[in-house]
Amino acid sequence: MNNYYASIECLYNPRIRDKPVAVVGDAEARHGIVLAKNQLAKRFGVKTGDPIWLARQKCREIVTVPPHFDRYLRFSSMAREIYGQYTNRVESYGLDECWMDLTGEGEPQKEGRDIADRIRRTVRHELGITASIGVSYNKIFAKLGSDYQKPDATTVITQENYREVLWPLPASDLLFVGPATTRKLACRGVHTIGELANADPCFLHRLLGKNGLTLWQYANGRDSSRVAFMDEAAQIKSIGNSTTAPRDLVSEQDIRITLYVLCESVAARLRAARLRCTGVQVGIRDFRLYSINRQGRLARPCCDAETIFKQAFALFHAHHTGQPVRSLSVKAFALTGASALQLSLYPEAMRQDRQEQLETALDEIRRRFGNFSVRRCVMLADPELSRMDPQSDHIIHPVPFIA
Repeated sequence: MNNYYASIECLYNPRIRDKPVAVVGDAEARHGIVLAKNQLAKRFGVKTGDPIWLARQKCREIVTVPPHFDRYLRFSSMAREIYGQYTNRVESYGLDECWMDLTGEGEPQKEGRDIADRIRRTVRHELGITASIGVSYNKIFAKLGSDYQKPDATTVITQENYREVLWPLPASDLLFVGPATTRKLACRGVHTIGELANADPCFLHRLLGKNGLTLWQYANGRDSSRVAFMDEAAQIKSIGNSTTAPRDLVSEQDIRITLYVLCESVAARLRAARLRCTGVQVGIRDFRLYSINRQGRLARPCCDAETIFKQAFALFHAHHTGQPVRSLSVKAFALTGASALQLSLYPEAMRQDRQEQLETALDEIRRRFGNFSVRRCVMLADPELSRMDPQSDHIIHPVPFIA
């Protein structure tokens, strides 16, 4: 769906429909960036992620509005009901995108285009917003097709025409080619999807590891991943939380408080999903907006905040540059089932088991009386930093497609 957040805001407020509009975060909470923009704002060069002041420099007439995630979730659900009229294989990719498997409905370039056009008309008439649809023989090219023409268009990519249509596009347009990968490829003279497709796979493997081979296959149209059923539970790959602090974090106590808040949230979500993690990743962004992510493995799978915090705090100390910190994130990855744990009589393992039992009891207390009913003493040292409640305040979006 095109310019999703901004389109819905314009739908609810007719007075701003003919003006450049940006949906922005809370500047007072230091979340003041552009989350989405409409087509008119795009013409002025406004981009997602721009600070509000930069968006206003690019477009003096821009109208900024706060996000309403309840509306976006509702429209996402209504759109899925429309898709479900055609197939029960509908897999979400964020709030505003889905894959649909229409196998059996006919040849993609004939039946597929007709169904896509019907869906676009239905979305426009019933929801009041527009959608762009890609029709192809695999998920990667269908995604590229949906981005190829905007707004309100259908693009058909076949095994016969994908070289002419897609290979001239920038390599960054390919799914999973992020900014860092784009820079690495550009330094080696690989700028387009076609150049990526015709690169030596061994060279890409040396440059990007196994991800290089995956991207080479995608660029050549080799993707056999299936589309999940509508009611199929998405596999959880990782669980994490992040926050932009209300002020720069400068002391060790500031870091401890913020990391504990994040680690307790991550641990509680692990226990709720009956999972344990074997790795922890920390993300650090300083006041200059320079970001790094570092990760480390745990000696034993865990789902308690204390173990996750110790690893996160050690990673922070090992890689922090000493600059004031603007935001932090903690992610638990390499997940295993809660029952897949080797029993141990070592004291460290027994202490960890007792810690998990303690935190499980705290989960029940917090469920009944609120997240702030039981708190660590360190949280009381700075109520401004510790008042965040990731369990209640953070929107958890659908897990994206991972090949």
